[in-house]
Amino acid sequence: MQNRSKNMPENLFVMRRFSEFMSGSALKYAGSVFAVAVSVLTAFLTPLLIAGAVDAVTATMNGHGDSPVNLPGFLAGWFNARGGAEYMARHIWIVAALLVAVSLLGGLFQYLRGKWSAEASETIAERMRTRLYAHLLNMSYDYHVKAQTGDLIQRCTTDVDTVRRFLASQVIEIFRTVIMVALALSLMSTIHVKLTLISLILIPPLFGLAFWFFHWVQKLFREADEADGRLSAMLQESLTGVRVVRAFGRQRYEDKRFNVCVDAVHDESMRINRVMAVYWAGSDMLSMAQTGLTLLFGVFFAVRGEITTGNVLTFVSYISMLIWPIRQLGRILQDLGKSIVAMKRLYEILDAPAEADTPGATEAPLNGDIEFKHVQFSYDSAHPVLKDVSFTARAGQTVAILGATGSGKSTMMNLLQRLYDPTGGEITIGGREIRTIEKKHLRSRVGYVLQEPFLYSRSIRDNLAITREGAEMDALRKVASVTASDGFISQFKEGYDTMVGERGVTLSGGQTQRIAIARTLLRDNDILILDDSLSAVDTETDRSIREALKDGRSLTGRTPTTFIISHRLTTLADADLILVLEDGKIAQQGRHEDLIRQPGLYQRVYRIQAALEDELKSGRFAGNAAQP
Repeated sequence: MQNRSKNMPENLFVMRRFSEFMSGSALKYAGSVFAVAVSVLTAFLTPLLIAGAVDAVTATMNGHGDSPVNLPGFLAGWFNARGGAEYMARHIWIVAALLVAVSLLGGLFQYLRGKWSAEASETIAERMRTRLYAHLLNMSYDYHVKAQTGDLIQRCTTDVDTVRRFLASQVIEIFRTVIMVALALSLMSTIHVKLTLISLILIPPLFGLAFWFFHWVQKLFREADEADGRLSAMLQESLTGVRVVRAFGRQRYEDKRFNVCVDAVHDESMRINRVMAVYWAGSDMLSMAQTGLTLLFGVFFAVRGEITTGNVLTFVSYISMLIWPIRQLGRILQDLGKSIVAMKRLYEILDAPAEADTPGATEAPLNGDIEFKHVQFSYDSAHPVLKDVSFTARAGQTVAILGATGSGKSTMMNLLQRLYDPTGGEITIGGREIRTIEKKHLRSRVGYVLQEPFLYSRSIRDNLAITREGAEMDALRKVASVTASDGFISQFKEGYDTMVGERGVTLSGGQTQRIAIARTLLRDNDILILDDSLSAVDTETDRSIREALKDGRSLTGRTPTTFIISHRLTTLADADLILVLEDGKIAQQGRHEDLIRQPGLYQRVYRIQAALEDELKSGRFAGNAAQP
């Protein structure tokens, strides 16, 4: 959250900051306020017309037809010039026509109020969503690793919609309430001051109850919103991993976890509902008491002849009209509380620092040698991941990396993409320190294929062309052929237009990996990283892809500097340089022929895999596996 004055309440500060989103919509809100004022004026004019008609008929029946009519301004003058109460009683249709005209005018401005406020709120919501999404796209990799996707989705949808609804209706309702109270006070006080004071005696307690309600529920809304966010995150996680859930028969366990989240949301909602029940019961009691007081004292003053019967009806009508928006103040404040909580949650995203480049970073050629110089890195100071890593990858070479899980293989590649920066040492490309190169430019020239690549729920053609918009079909087929994908794609009924299920579930693991590699090759890369992304393909396809990459048989004909992470030694054997990582350090480096003769991890893995291959070839492994 940005800095605020110590004397400024946090809620006021949040609302003041939020005004930045309202830029350009102020005119429509001003129009909405004007429309509300006109509609309120017409609403207050209706009881006056009815009261005037009642008093005119009563006066005529009592033989006082020459008495003036009790109407505001020019209307009273118009009727009095034509005979006063008797004229109105004989031409009551004029009053009916005026009531219809006033109702139509009020309806027109109610429509304009709704139209303009809705347009303004939708524009603001669109601006919020656009800014949130753009900011999330530019957040650091570390932020997204730690954040819960479901919670972020809930903030960008539910929280934005909460603010939108408040801006669309309740903001204007605040103006409506203020205008109604001011207008009612001015009109009622001109009729009878004592009855006006009596009619408003319980209004302050109503306001007090509303503000108590606002203060109480704001904390509850925050807790309910967070519980809802946890539910969304849990649901998103479970649905994404539904295959794992079913594969391990964990439906009952996940169902229990989901029920815990649902119960938490239910409990928070019930706490809010209990507070709301107290508020609405209390406000109903005060509202009915206020209407009763007005009617009781109105009749008393009418019997004494201080006011007319029509004026009593006017007071009762005005109090009935006032009570509802004042009662609604609790709902307005309730929605304001929810909106402030939502705004705070949105600003927690917007105030998180976006990923920034090193000052002075520029574009630079990335087709030179890559050198790690005494590189160190840790996600937290207590647990170093990389320790004094040094090696040189010549331009166009293939560098293979072997190491146990957690040894730092993927972290090295993350540093090469500047998803993180080293905590010690430096990385250079073509002799230039990587921190002086713009991140966007660097990543645009690095092709990265993960072990479990992500495919969008679109056609195969669309997934391939993501890295190169508008790519021709010939180009797609060429990279598909390089990765041995064209064959299985062509066997599908729809070919390249076959729809891929969410996250690529309709394809096998090997097919998904090959399509991911193909779309990476479609782009002109200076550096290519295959992070165990050949693990699901057979050895023949593995060899075919590696040979194509090494020979430069990609779309551009260039040979990028390639990093291959794998546990399959047949994948690593042809590399120009092999790095063996152990506990964050390079324990061995060299070519395959050298490393198999050196005692160490590489030699041990080589002997194990060679022994397995011998058993498979001789059939002993299959025979032993068949024994009970």
